[in-house]
Amino acid sequence: MLKRDELGVPSFWQLQLVGWLAFYFVLILAVLPYRKMEEIRNQTIACVALFLASSLLRPVCRSLLRRSLPWIAMELRALAWSVAVGTVAAFVTELAILRVVGLVWVDLLVNVVQLSVMLFLWCTLYFSIKLWQQSVRERERLLRAESEARDAHLSALRYQLNPHFLFNSLNAVSTLVLRGDATRATRMLAQISKLLRVLLDGPVAAEIALSQELDFAKQYLAIEQSRLGEQLQVFYQIASESLDAAVPSMLLQPLLENAVRHGVGRQPQGEIAIRTAVKGDRLHLIVRNSGASRSTDSALVRNGRGVGLANTTERLKRRYGSEGELTIQWPEDGGCEIMIRLPFSKIADRVEETSCAL
Repeated sequence: MLKRDELGVPSFWQLQLVGWLAFYFVLILAVLPYRKMEEIRNQTIACVALFLASSLLRPVCRSLLRRSLPWIAMELRALAWSVAVGTVAAFVTELAILRVVGLVWVDLLVNVVQLSVMLFLWCTLYFSIKLWQQSVRERERLLRAESEARDAHLSALRYQLNPHFLFNSLNAVSTLVLRGDATRATRMLAQISKLLRVLLDGPVAAEIALSQELDFAKQYLAIEQSRLGEQLQVFYQIASESLDAAVPSMLLQPLLENAVRHGVGRQPQGEIAIRTAVKGDRLHLIVRNSGASRSTDSALVRNGRGVGLANTTERLKRRYGSEGELTIQWPEDGGCEIMIRLPFSKIADRVEETSCAL
């Protein structure tokens, strides 16, 4: 049984063997009526030479594809390589068939042209298959991204904006009403309403600009500050060049909820700091909260990979593979620091890529 990749296409060597064997079978059928063993031997040598020559051209074709050259430029380079390799293959083939004696230069030239054309067609077929595979994978990635975006909206209610936050917020509103602080209660209800409206009525998008993600984070933290009062202090250190970076939607909220729930909410007064930076081709997002140290807070250690963080880690892995990282550190002075590293790309560029792909 042929081993196939995720698209159902056999591996390169399977296609290589099957393709050249089929070509060889056709050639043998063509010369069989003449009943000349010498001609069968010659065709066999020629097919073996083409098989080996095309195998040698594979690294060249892969290199040309990785350079993302225009189709014409890629084909011209493939033609030059095909002529070079075809010339060597034709000379070796003539030597194997004629054994030096009786070498006819006109026949050699004809053989060079034939093998070069065959190898060039092979390169074109290789490019076509690989580009088709890339386009299919990109289409599947876009479809998966759209699916993840919808899942993210649903997960926002189940994982990220969980009942724990809503219950605390509504209880805080109730407490403010009982105390007669109608102004703060009204402001907090308006904040909760605005946050839910963003969640439920906002456009479904797998990726958004970091500036939008920060706006949502600020709305969430404003509610927590209304609930906790002076117990929670928030600080921002945002690099201007990072604001239009593309990030997964609802990325920061579960991290901030963990920071409030396991850090600030356990002490009389605490801090949450959000920092961003662009270093080379990487975007760094850091969420840090004050609190107990890791060694003295066993519950925090146990919950360090809870539902929210596990969900975020899985989203990063599915979207960015090994290029998306989430690390947790416990500074010596207490608290917890979560750092996310992502490939840096601007949201405008990602939208343009999606439009071109569609």
